[in-house]
Amino acid sequence: MDLLKSLSRAVVDLRREEVVRLSERAITEGIPADQAITEGLADGMRLVGEKFTAKEYFVPEVLAAGRALYAGMDVLSPHVTRAGDRRGTAVLGVVQGDYHDIGKNIVKLMLSAAGVRVIDLGKNVTVDRLLQAVEEEEADVVGLSTLMTTTLVTMAEQVDALQRAGVGAVLVGGAPVTAGFAREIGADGTADDAGGAVDLFLQTMDRVRE
Repeated sequence: MDLLKSLSRAVVDLRREEVVRLSERAITEGIPADQAITEGLADGMRLVGEKFTAKEYFVPEVLAAGRALYAGMDVLSPHVTRAGDRRGTAVLGVVQGDYHDIGKNIVKLMLSAAGVRVIDLGKNVTVDRLLQAVEEEEADVVGLSTLMTTTLVTMAEQVDALQRAGVGAVLVGGAPVTAGFAREIGADGTADDAGGAVDLFLQTMDRVRE
């Protein structure tokens, strides 16, 4: 849809007010909110990430894009269709030492829409906090993310601790995370984007709960 492409472009162009206007228009025109989030906002942020990797964008541009994305999510989130039956519990967190949570927040919203009970621990999460949440919330799956290569070692350590504690499954994600790295550290999987991450969460959760 042209509107969704325009919404994605508005995020890339850092135009917060345009993102809000297009998000409101998407609702008016009957476009499902989750589709507007994934094909509009999330796609725009994916392109911003590519520009950042290519050194076309730097931290200020990424932060500005994040503000535009959050403004759009404020408009679209109340219109996301909530599934009635809960499909399990997922604990999400950005690994200790990292404070980038845009990707995690998108996955959180989409998982909630899919009927998953999500416990969001936020940013800079310690392994002790993860283990505590898993025990207290009886979580089926843990999702860890990072945007920084410098915290990949921490991610590996946290995955190892969670696996040794007997967590049902641990999924990892973020720009520097590859399928090979996920296998290397013993994680149960990763995905290339938010939509793929949600599919992976649901498939893994169904398997764990069998």
